[in-house]
Amino acid sequence: MAEKHVAAFPDGLDASHAKAVKGMRAHASPLAFFMLGGLMVTAMTGVLGGSPAPVTVVNAPSASLQVKLARPLRSGLVFETHIRVVARRAIAKPVIGIDAPLWRDLTINSQIPAAADESFKEGQFRFDYAALKAGDTLDIKIDGQTNPPLVGHLAGAITLLDDDTRLAEVRVSIPVLP
Repeated sequence: MAEKHVAAFPDGLDASHAKAVKGMRAHASPLAFFMLGGLMVTAMTGVLGGSPAPVTVVNAPSASLQVKLARPLRSGLVFETHIRVVARRAIAKPVIGIDAPLWRDLTINSQIPAAADESFKEGQFRFDYAALKAGDTLDIKIDGQTNPPLVGHLAGAITLLDDDTRLAEVRVSIPVLP
């Protein structure tokens, strides 16, 4: 049986590639370890996003308004917003108003349930829903995505109205990271 010849180096490499380069260390810098560790600890705190979305609740005489919105957002991130209205008295024409600056450079992909009517009035996107009796709950889920140019900060209000009468309002401030 013939002996196989095994090359010391793969094709294209020779002994000169195995020699230490003058001025180069043979190990990684401890600084790289600490930088990576610091980044991992920062990420675990939730400062860069990824933590559970906070719920903001406003209790008014007519209704309770709850808003659950991820904060902070990141560029290109797909996110959900949950809005819950619990009527304490009858609301003839419930309307959810979202300040236009809150949706600057966002793409809204879906809203469930769909509003009976949509409009833009007094600087707000407004969505009309069916009447609510005392004790009724309206749950709304909005799916959106941040557009790539959006970096900085979004601020505004999500408002519950009965036609044009303000019943409750949640102020929202959202940092947007790259």
